[in-house]
Amino acid sequence: MFSNKIIVGSEEWCGFSQLGVPAIKARVDSGAKTSSIHAFNIKTFKRDSCTWVSFDIHPVQNNRKTVVHCQAPVIDKRLIKSSNGTTERRYVIRTPISYNGESWEVELTLTNRDSMGYRMLLGREAMHDRILVDPSSSFLGGDKDSNEVHKLYGSSDSQPNGLNIGLLASDPELYSNRRIIEAAESRGHRITFFNIKQCYLKLDAETPEVHYRGGSILNSLDAIIPRIRPSLTFYGCALTRHFQSLGIYPLNTAEAITQSRDKLFSLQLLQRSGLQIPTSGFANSPIDTTDLIDMVGGAPLIIKLLEGTQGRGVVLAETKKASESVINAFKSLRANLLVQEFIKEANGKDLRLFVINGKVVAAMQRTAAPGEFRANVHQGGSTEVVKVTPDERKIALKAAKTLGLAVAGVDIIRSSRGPLLLEVNSSPGLEGIETATGKDIAAEMIYAIEKKLKWTLKA
Repeated sequence: MFSNKIIVGSEEWCGFSQLGVPAIKARVDSGAKTSSIHAFNIKTFKRDSCTWVSFDIHPVQNNRKTVVHCQAPVIDKRLIKSSNGTTERRYVIRTPISYNGESWEVELTLTNRDSMGYRMLLGREAMHDRILVDPSSSFLGGDKDSNEVHKLYGSSDSQPNGLNIGLLASDPELYSNRRIIEAAESRGHRITFFNIKQCYLKLDAETPEVHYRGGSILNSLDAIIPRIRPSLTFYGCALTRHFQSLGIYPLNTAEAITQSRDKLFSLQLLQRSGLQIPTSGFANSPIDTTDLIDMVGGAPLIIKLLEGTQGRGVVLAETKKASESVINAFKSLRANLLVQEFIKEANGKDLRLFVINGKVVAAMQRTAAPGEFRANVHQGGSTEVVKVTPDERKIALKAAKTLGLAVAGVDIIRSSRGPLLLEVNSSPGLEGIETATGKDIAAEMIYAIEKKLKWTLKA
């Protein structure tokens, strides 16, 4: 019964000759129904009246330099729930897989797997009636070292000859930071992670400098990418401002980041530019609580801490009594807060539009997790690709321009009176938008720096 079955371990090397992928390490997972492969820059087109899809693959884990450009007919588009709980609609292709001298056709869904441990997942549909899994073993079909993989793809570890870029952030292992580093290196740039807390400044009319731990001087950078967490806004912006004074190009300026981080000030700037926002109120005295609630249309309403981020410090108060209690409790703690109308018809959904240098490069819809009122992937919400309207696109572009941001995540909510602008994020995360859309947003950020500094990739 089992004599004709292929025995595989929990991880194996396989290949896809029709896609130009001679070797890719796969996670073998009989608990997953469908198989998936890492893909980005996913675009459909017509060929002989049939729908095809073009996409790029980085077949080697933690390597953005090796890129394979692929095309295949689309056989389906399915709603897939991933292991982290998010749901997305993916294109499905069918192509031969090769493993240890054997070959058979499998279906693959296309998705961005940068946040996963493997560039490919082999699910049980591809293994049906053909494979048995020994989860205690690995690479029963043979392992490959990095030199073998490099030879297969004709890649090399040449020294970068591009720009000298600094990434100013707090955690080098964060998905967004890893992706930015990979994208810059894949374009031949030298990029270095600098922990904001370990940078310090020399203010001097003759020789102003930025130093890093141990005394190294950072004045020779061509550009910086500030990714400043809210708790470090003051120091991070002071640091970015100092780099600017040295003639080093910042992807987002200190002034723009400061404006976007002040929720009240940013809303004032945005409404002054004619952008529609949910009716909001701000007050200092508890005496004004009742009128503050009435001013935004009464309960239910949203209460936001001005210093909150990623959905934290946001409360839905469903009754007037609850609203008064929450507002007065926050005020007693001397916390600054906004009171904002609740858009019931949004049904727990909002849009995130990613703007880079005056262009919307990607958009997704976020849906709140069951029991939550606010769309937020940090709190278990789901994401999917969405087609935005021309008005929504214009709002996102105008919002980023108003705040002076070259890179911005613009959040919009759909209401009965049209799209409303919620807020603008100066350090938007990449994981949700890249996973949902399959687009290489990190590369778009690097392209923006290259364009500003008039740098071109040398052959």
